[in-house]
Amino acid sequence: MFIHHVYFWLKNPDSESDKAALVAGLEELKAIEGIKMVHIGFPAATNRDVIERSYAVSWLLVFDDLAAEEVYQVHPMHHAFIAKCAHLWSKVIVYDSEG
Repeated sequence: MFIHHVYFWLKNPDSESDKAALVAGLEELKAIEGIKMVHIGFPAATNRDVIERSYAVSWLLVFDDLAAEEVYQVHPMHHAFIAKCAHLWSKVIVYDSEG
């Protein structure tokens, strides 16, 4: 199993329309073949010292393996998403893991 977890910080963190545009762009990516599971998330209302809540949107993908994730990375829909939505975010952090 390969996990690809992306956290997005918006340039305009208070803009609900920017957040909606980012989520709409992510929704389109769900159609890419090889993705086994998708979760679009937002900071939970938990509050402990170890919890990072400053991001706006998280994008969690599950693949069978690294090869499937690499197909996703070069897919034309993924490149189109970046071209269409990159102006919305100020920072992106990716956590990839396998097991």
